[in-house]
Amino acid sequence: MEGLDFSVLIPYMPLLLQGAWWTVVITVLAGLLSFGGGVVFAVLLLYAPWFVKVPVAGFMWLFMGTPLLLQLFLIYFGLVQIGIDIPALWAGIIGLGLHYAVYNADILRAGIASIDKGQSEGSRSIGFGRFQTLRYIVVPQAVRVTLPPIASNMIALLKESSLVSIIGIAELVNAAQLGISSTFRPFEFYIAVAVLYYLLNLVLEGAIALVERRVETTR
Repeated sequence: MEGLDFSVLIPYMPLLLQGAWWTVVITVLAGLLSFGGGVVFAVLLLYAPWFVKVPVAGFMWLFMGTPLLLQLFLIYFGLVQIGIDIPALWAGIIGLGLHYAVYNADILRAGIASIDKGQSEGSRSIGFGRFQTLRYIVVPQAVRVTLPPIASNMIALLKESSLVSIIGIAELVNAAQLGISSTFRPFEFYIAVAVLYYLLNLVLEGAIALVERRVETTR
C-alpha cells in the first residue's frame, strides 16, 4: 500500500497559495455584496410600495428555494444565452453574494422590526427624514443586533466559495484539482486544501471578533 507523500505539494505551493488568494478575494467581495444587498432587500421588504416589495420577495423566494450550484450555473451559463456574458470571476461573486444577501435580508428584516418604533418617531421629530432615520438610527442598531447570525453566514460563504471552482475560477479547490490532474495524488492535495481553509476560517473568525468588539464599544 502506497503511503502519503506530501513532498509532491512543494512544486504546487505557489499554485495553491494563488488559489487561496483568489478565495479571499471572492469571499471579501461576495461578503460585501451579501451584506449590502441584505440591507437593501430588508429595507425594501419593510418600506417599499407593494409593486416593488412583491418582486423582491419573489426574488428572495427563488434564491432561498434553489441550490447555490444551480444559481451559479444559471448566472454563468444561462445568462449568456440571452446576451448577458458575465466573466466567471464576477459570476461567482454575484452568485455567492446574492445567495447570501437573501439570507442576510431575512435576518436584518427581523432586526429592523425589533427596533423600538419610538426611536424612529423621535428622529422624525428632530427633523430627520425616513431615509436619514433608516441610515443613522434604525439600520445601524439592527446590524448590531443581528451581527452574530450575519457573521455565521460570512463563514458559510467562505466555505461555499469552493463551489465557484465548478465554473472554472482558479480558487483553492480548482488549484488543487489542477495539481491532482498532474500528480494523481488527491489525498495530499485535499489535506493541504483543508488546512488552508481552516487557516482562512481562523483569520475570518478573528476579523469578525474584532468587528464585534468594536461594535460593542460603540453602544
